[in-house]
Amino acid sequence: MPQPAGTTLTDAHVAGIGAALAATDAELARRYPGDPGTRQPVHTVYVPADAFTAATVREWGARALSALDEHAPDAGALGAVLGLTGGLAAEVHDRVRDKLRREPVEDLRIDFEDGYGARPDAEEDAAALAAARTVTAMTADGTAPPWIGIRMKCMEAAVRDRGIRTLDLFLTALLDGGGLPEGLALTLPKVTFPAQAAAMAALCGQFEQAAGLPEGRIRFEIQIETTQSILGPDGTATVPRLIDAAAGRASALHYGTFDYSAACGISAAHQAPDHPAADHAKAVMQVAAAGTGVRLSDGSTNVLPVGPAQAVHDAWRLHYGLVRRSLARGYYQGWDMHPAQLPTRYAAVYAFCREGLDAAAGRLAAYVAKTAGAVLDEPATARALSGYLLRGLDCGALDQAEVAGRTGLARPDLDALAGR
Repeated sequence: MPQPAGTTLTDAHVAGIGAALAATDAELARRYPGDPGTRQPVHTVYVPADAFTAATVREWGARALSALDEHAPDAGALGAVLGLTGGLAAEVHDRVRDKLRREPVEDLRIDFEDGYGARPDAEEDAAALAAARTVTAMTADGTAPPWIGIRMKCMEAAVRDRGIRTLDLFLTALLDGGGLPEGLALTLPKVTFPAQAAAMAALCGQFEQAAGLPEGRIRFEIQIETTQSILGPDGTATVPRLIDAAAGRASALHYGTFDYSAACGISAAHQAPDHPAADHAKAVMQVAAAGTGVRLSDGSTNVLPVGPAQAVHDAWRLHYGLVRRSLARGYYQGWDMHPAQLPTRYAAVYAFCREGLDAAAGRLAAYVAKTAGAVLDEPATARALSGYLLRGLDCGALDQAEVAGRTGLARPDLDALAGR
């Protein structure tokens, strides 16, 4: 009979270390809960409040399909524009067309900020109420996108009261109409100091208490579009402080391409998501958000696919390349500003997911089966591999049957491996 292994430390020693680290354990759990394990939209579409109607999503889908039909009517044409080869081009083209018919917009933000501007109070009041009524109606009849909400004016003194009033009117009207939609999304722009994020968090809590909502029901996105939101006046990184100040209510960080670029003094011709200044800001955002459960969104390009065919194709190639670049850098969401950008948004996401399907599935299957392969994977890479497949499933790039056929894993298995 084997003898028990000898040790020197007693149970009391081990318990003492545990007691000494109990506060650290609690702090780690609070600050770094990990990814929420839910679907993330691949994009956010911004529409000025005065242009938003119940037909907005349908119209964006129709206009996107029209652009695809005119400028890339078949897989060969799309492949020639974007550099996709035969089989992949056909898969991507078919899935993009289906997506534009079925769910052209995943996340819609009704804009009361720069895209709306300063209006008389009575006009913005009416627009806030109309937006809420329309969202309620769309939610009731099933035409709302999975995520929908508003971008309010910021917490700076000149527009603070107006922004708070619009938010209050919008949320109150939603409650009067039957309740907050499950995919409610609120964006706070031009955040400069942590105190502004803290004020927004306090505002959400006060509204919940006054309306009888569960604590934490209302969360918000922080828009990173000022230099001070990256580097504070004392020389320290601000993004972690913004997340902390939001007190668990920050759902995402959205990079604002043009305001941030302008704040850095970059000339208009060079303001783009792939500028070195943008890469620096987004790298800081990525590190600060890692493990917190706060998600990331890239910004947009203002080069729109409009005009003659050559101009559309050039803009599509630019947009497609920027989206692919973001995906490779771990930014799985971005802004789209025009319906004709939707074909290349989904083409980029779908090509990204489908190009790596066989390799990711093969590695994950080998990891689960504990068989040796060309790549030595461990739990961290298994999480990344399963997360990659889940993103493809969530947006329609992949089908459950083809993933299961390659991995032998059902959706719950993938969720468990991804830590969801």
